[in-house]
Amino acid sequence: MRNSRGYIGLGVLLIVLGVLFLLQNFGILGGLENLVWVMLFGLGGLAFLRVFVTNNEHWWAIIPGFTLLGLAALIGLGDRLGALGGVLFLGAIGLSFWVIYILKRDFWWAVIPGGTLFTLALVAGLSEALPGVEVGGVFFLGLAATFGLLYFVPTPGGRLSWALIPAGVLGIMGVLLVAAAGNLIGWIWPAALILSGGYLVFRTLLHAR
Repeated sequence: MRNSRGYIGLGVLLIVLGVLFLLQNFGILGGLENLVWVMLFGLGGLAFLRVFVTNNEHWWAIIPGFTLLGLAALIGLGDRLGALGGVLFLGAIGLSFWVIYILKRDFWWAVIPGGTLFTLALVAGLSEALPGVEVGGVFFLGLAATFGLLYFVPTPGGRLSWALIPAGVLGIMGVLLVAAAGNLIGWIWPAALILSGGYLVFRTLLHAR
């Protein structure tokens, strides 16, 4: 019976969408067009969240729920957001994965798309203020922070040591891009060589003792 209600609800939603698209094509909605879509997407988002609240095994419903609510807010606020529109929309989708992880701590994988989408939201917000190279550095550093955080996330199988590998590689790429944009690349390589050489000497002397 519950599945039948779900199919009926989905069918009604598709019919409403079809009718709205027809009305939009004929220009009947007029100035109410944005308001109608805000209400539709907002109610759709709340409906998906209700699916999860009714049965928390349906955790997947959180993703379309937050996505539709973010889309409703994006349409409702319109041009007032400017570049922050991308921040709002991507942040809403990313937030859905963080909520999934908070509610279900076994789903450690949700940290990866959650951190990635938050990073993309940050990049979207900084895209007009920073040069392209520096924004690329921020992107790689955000991904590095995501995998670095994943290392500390408790999982049923123990600590995810492999997460340090992509965290280190992405972190180095991010630092190099930011350094290249700031003309600091000529200082980083010598400093890296000196630190690496000093570390090897220290380890050798410590082992000899």
